Amino acid sequence: MNTPLKYVTCLLATCMAMGAAQAQVKIENGWARATVQGQKATGAFMKITAPQATRLVAVSTPVAGVAEVHEMKMDNGVMSMRAVPALDLPANQTVELKPGSYHLMLMDLKAPLMKDSSVALTLTFKDAKGVETKQQVSVPVNTSMPQAAAHMHADHKH
Repeated sequence: MNTPLKYVTCLLATCMAMGAAQAQVKIENGWARATVQGQKATGAFMKITAPQATRLVAVSTPVAGVAEVHEMKMDNGVMSMRAVPALDLPANQTVELKPGSYHLMLMDLKAPLMKDSSVALTLTFKDAKGVETKQQVSVPVNTSMPQAAAHMHADHKH
């Protein structure tokens, strides 16, 4: 194989590999809970499906001073909530961020989040090779889970 053809073949293979690594994470049914005047924190929720094993390692938004991935769970009969350093997203499995479970916690809000507005979020993912990618999403603000998502959630049996 002559050198130019070998170079083009390697370049093509590298570009294809990078394209696979950069595949977009699918985000569905996103929403953030509306707040009232003086409320300094709220949650954002969504369904996330990664095409390959990935971790959600950070979240940021211009509407809050602090944004973190949180987990709520029962611990010895007491509901507890804590920040988690990362959320595992197994390949091709939907992980649901929902009230009472994993969610995005938006704290030190700069202004109330009004119903029918939207919130811009930047999610940072890290793949198995340690490559970080950022994905921006805008989610609607509602007082409760949107109807379509609530209907799908009600159909899910535990």
